[in-house]
Amino acid sequence: METKTIHQSLEEIFEEQRRAFLKYGPPTLGTRKITLSRLEEEILLYKNEIAQAISSDFGHRSYHETLMTEIFVCIKSIHHTKKHLKRWMKPRRQPVPWYCRPGKAKIHYQPLGVVGIMSPWNYPFQLCIGPMIAALAAGNRVMLKPSGRMPETVSIIEKIITKVFEHNEVAVVSGHGVNDAFIQLPFNHLLYTGSTQVGKKVMRAASDNLTPVTLELGGCSPVIVAEDFPVQKAVYSILTGKLFNAGQTCISANHAFVHHSQKDRFIEIAVKAIKKMYPTALDNADFTNIVSKERYDNLRHLIEDAKSKGAKIIQPHEKELLQSNKRKILPTIITDTTPDMKIMKEEIFGPILPVVSYTSIYDIIEIIEQNQRPLALYCFTYNQETIDKILRSTISGGACINDTLLHFIQDDLPFGGVGHSGMGRYHGIYGFETFSNTKGVFYQSRLNIMGVLRPPYGKVFKTIMDFFIGK
Repeated sequence: METKTIHQSLEEIFEEQRRAFLKYGPPTLGTRKITLSRLEEEILLYKNEIAQAISSDFGHRSYHETLMTEIFVCIKSIHHTKKHLKRWMKPRRQPVPWYCRPGKAKIHYQPLGVVGIMSPWNYPFQLCIGPMIAALAAGNRVMLKPSGRMPETVSIIEKIITKVFEHNEVAVVSGHGVNDAFIQLPFNHLLYTGSTQVGKKVMRAASDNLTPVTLELGGCSPVIVAEDFPVQKAVYSILTGKLFNAGQTCISANHAFVHHSQKDRFIEIAVKAIKKMYPTALDNADFTNIVSKERYDNLRHLIEDAKSKGAKIIQPHEKELLQSNKRKILPTIITDTTPDMKIMKEEIFGPILPVVSYTSIYDIIEIIEQNQRPLALYCFTYNQETIDKILRSTISGGACINDTLLHFIQDDLPFGGVGHSGMGRYHGIYGFETFSNTKGVFYQSRLNIMGVLRPPYGKVFKTIMDFFIGK
């Protein structure tokens, strides 16, 4: 299909939604809640098909991981939204300064119009449907652009969306060449989840239309294990997050800083933990494939580059073949790293954990702050002073203390990046506000003092000004 035809097709969908928004206006609270309930029913009806589609696109994806991260997260988001939506939609009273009383001030939330959502391949259902839930809760119409790497998942998303929504409410667009045309549409808001490189391209294109953007990008999220924290507890939490989805998670721990006195113990326990969590890797249904040969080859290259430069490679399943037509990378621990290794410069996005020893928390804080700001930061310690020091001295999109990943599933916490890891926030009320026009409104009362503050200015005006600002 020619690019011009793609542009025309997308513009027609956009215009259809824009005209419908102008004609019918914002949906009522009842309509929004009914729509979300219908969406929930269809997700539950097709949950097994969703899991099968995602697994097919990955070559293999753990069914249990899909239930947790794709189905559960979407369903709980719908429940949370329906529970609080009435309060979110209600105009919020704001304080009024005494010289404007008895006037009133309120914040009104109104939908923006047509929202564009571009989702990635690593969580292809949840990172498409999740932002859509927030956009619909705010009363918008939505165009979805799922990842082209996941054709089976796109098909099931289209199936669900067409059963629940009219084309002028929510539309799914896909196909070769759609990305460039999609980001050029004059959306009222555009949310993109993916790489920093593509995020820059999205932002440049959106600027032509002055379209506000929310960018959920990558980030080399560090984990710090303080000397006081039980090593075994830290290892299991870190590896659970790191090996989930075979490390293909934007907020997984990219590398672990472990106190030098605990490094050997950390690695010893990590080897045992990996064998316990995944007795085998290549034929384990709970261990997910790398999504593509390109990504698989890149991860192998990172391991070989580190090895060639003196790093120690530890693979508890070393007897299993590293090369496999299943595109599985064995869980890998890497030690004795140096800053020039590619694995210490890039976001890994795979089941590989570099372990770096340190002697002072201050040194780690300095390293973190010298690099691009991460999407997440993890800290394991029971020392409140250390927690405060790390949170105060580092800037990250989000943080989790004494566990990993779980800040993402808190509906009452904002989620998003900072700097190269993204901009903007969503989840819960923060998503509702992101996709709303937050309009400040002042209601003047019948009786007020504004008459004496208009020309011609006289003694009363001067007296009031002298009172306000001094003589």
